[in-house]
Amino acid sequence: MNTLAHHWHTRWPLIQAPMAGSQDSALTLAVSRAGALGSLPCAMLSPEMMRAELEKLTASGLPYNVNFFCHQPPVPDAARLTAWRAVLKPYYDEFGLAPDAVSASPARAPFSAAAADVLAEFKPPVVSFHFGLPAPELLARVKSWGAFVLSSATTVEEARWLEQHGADAIIAQGLEAGGHRGHFLNTDLSAQMGAFALLPQITAAVRLPVIAAGGIADAAGVRAALALGACGVQVGTAYLCADEATTAPLHRAALQSEAARHTQLTTLFSGGAARGIVNRAMRELGPLNPVAPPFPLASAALAPLRAAAEKTGRTDFTPLWSGQNASGCQSAPAARITVLLAQGFRNEIPPEEGCTQRPGKAN
Repeated sequence: MNTLAHHWHTRWPLIQAPMAGSQDSALTLAVSRAGALGSLPCAMLSPEMMRAELEKLTASGLPYNVNFFCHQPPVPDAARLTAWRAVLKPYYDEFGLAPDAVSASPARAPFSAAAADVLAEFKPPVVSFHFGLPAPELLARVKSWGAFVLSSATTVEEARWLEQHGADAIIAQGLEAGGHRGHFLNTDLSAQMGAFALLPQITAAVRLPVIAAGGIADAAGVRAALALGACGVQVGTAYLCADEATTAPLHRAALQSEAARHTQLTTLFSGGAARGIVNRAMRELGPLNPVAPPFPLASAALAPLRAAAEKTGRTDFTPLWSGQNASGCQSAPAARITVLLAQGFRNEIPPEEGCTQRPGKAN
């Protein structure tokens, strides 16, 4: 049996990527029922919301993953925030918005003692992190109840760091992946590489199981990842149009249009580099505008513009997160999407040619 599937008590070593803003526990449960590992993004949930979702997941008796961010919150720079608002002022004027207009913009909070307190009530079997790992004392709490810990690496150096600091498996996040980059040691985007270049380099550098992520949208992609040494795969974009996803109608329409063929990394919507479908803001402001405040502060000033444009059916200022390969996006039950992806595991290559249990780890 595959090592990861054994640890997770799933049929296949397939993870549904956590997608904050586009899902809740309904998608998590649908994927887990189908035999893969459903994930719940928690970085934008209050403790009360998290507890309510975890109650549903725990009651199901199914395996699941909960995901958190581990970024260091920046100190707000008043001058930079003012400059950012100045850049956006022509658009505020276009939509007739007051300069100090405010719209709801969900906070992105890093993993904290308060979050750990909530998790301790439920003891989730798998916990994953983005932007590294939490402080050692918080990580120790997560591991104290036997949780299997995952985290994303975007470079070989990050993979080695994760191995040295307590991860149980590593998600090799290729440059094709949608949403936020998980980089935490080096923010130089020129140091990033595609999944199928990154994957074999990480598998050669660490002893932990490695999970491929980025650009995988069908069974053929799964098979290719296995052939390059992956022990499992993580898929996000293909689930964005699932029946159980909460992806907004405008976002769904973009994912299933020709527009989805053109994605870019951008810092406009949150301040952190993330891949999404190119829209007006990215074209006119430049996707990596240096004035944008650091993650996650850029989103507050853009939120009123997003709300105003969406009221007219436009996505000018909407983060349309998507990987480079949206070909797997279909309006279908998550179970069907999962089964189609899992066909890539049915004729797994012999262990000596692909993923092997790393030395020092028990089956």
